[in-house]
Amino acid sequence: MKKIVIVGGGAGGLELASQLGRKLGKSNKALVTLVDQNRSHIWKPLLHEVATGSLDTSTEGVVYHAHAARNHYQFQLGRFIGLDSKEKRIRLDPLLDEQGNEVLPERSLSYDILILAIGSQSNDFGTPGVREQCYFLDNPAQAEKFHHALLNRFMRLNQQPERTGLNIAIVGAGATGVELSAELHHVTRLLASYGMPNVDRRQLNINLIEAGPRILPALPERISASARSELSDLGVQVLENTRIASASTDGFVTSEDQLIPADLMIWAAGVKAPDYVRELGVFELNKLNQILVKPTLQSTVDDDIYIIGDCCGCQQEDGSWVPPRAQSAHQMASKVKENILRSFKQQPLKPFRYYDHGSLVSLSKFSTVGSLMGNLTSNKMFIEGRLARFVYISLYRMHQVKIHGKARALLVIAADALNKAVKPKMKLH
Repeated sequence: MKKIVIVGGGAGGLELASQLGRKLGKSNKALVTLVDQNRSHIWKPLLHEVATGSLDTSTEGVVYHAHAARNHYQFQLGRFIGLDSKEKRIRLDPLLDEQGNEVLPERSLSYDILILAIGSQSNDFGTPGVREQCYFLDNPAQAEKFHHALLNRFMRLNQQPERTGLNIAIVGAGATGVELSAELHHVTRLLASYGMPNVDRRQLNINLIEAGPRILPALPERISASARSELSDLGVQVLENTRIASASTDGFVTSEDQLIPADLMIWAAGVKAPDYVRELGVFELNKLNQILVKPTLQSTVDDDIYIIGDCCGCQQEDGSWVPPRAQSAHQMASKVKENILRSFKQQPLKPFRYYDHGSLVSLSKFSTVGSLMGNLTSNKMFIEGRLARFVYISLYRMHQVKIHGKARALLVIAADALNKAVKPKMKLH
């Protein structure tokens, strides 16, 4: 029986493990194993809601061990630290408890087919002080850390209403930075009903900082302009053409040597594959540490290793790179599933082709803007308001169908609706 090991339980990795488990694991045609350093899964586009408390990981998260049992794959908790492609083995770090005691020693797993879906991290470009002073939103643990810091600041503001307010600076006006800015305003408006009457949204001062000429630079200009207008109406200060030279305890310092004061600083600019990918010394990489692949999504150095998601360096026919987005990971997972099944039948593999289905940006409860269809038609269709919000939510529902199957996904969606009806709209712990 072949051993299929998937490293990384993000959008693409979990979808692939679920589908291969139901297709091959259930019939004992393959042993499918998912490896992740976290115990549960949160869809990465929702991490800004974890950071503000709009989403509770304890109720919304997918617990890997339980999900594995239902979907006929195995789960290994651990951090991926090494790869021996000749021996076809990966190494996992020792598992430690909160006191630093060893729960499990360093381990190794053998594979016949390996899929790396290890995601990405923010790129600080070596900017002095950023790693020490800023919060990041690359994973649920980082988002929770910011959430606790945010709650502490709100409580201080509630007890000391004479304070001038709360200054938050966000570097990077891509989807994460823009959505976080709006979500922060939303949760601030909820606080009065949850025992913090002295906290007013007018005390929240948000600076959204973008080095380029406009926010949402990867999206069409009309979406960018609409989102900017909505943020301005909320009171967000949008600073475009502003480069950050360093970060300190007082805030960000621009390349023009101006200080942007901040009590809380978030770095959401730039994306690259994790630094340890280069340290593996196995793969060909691009300048973003992404692992280069063949058209079939096999690595350029080993046909038994597939790469999907943000860590995948897949160059398209026009010379552009497949963007690190959730829809890319979803499409890659589907193609790798197809190619693995074809390899089991001794059939030739098919090349991957990325389809841009458009982009959506949620400005919390205030608005949603985006475009649909992408390169499926000659023209993109701009949408906003309730229709855009419905489509945005539908993307997450489609992800739930992929990982749970249609019947169970419907139950999960119903449970989500009940939770939202009876639970607080903001997590306060």
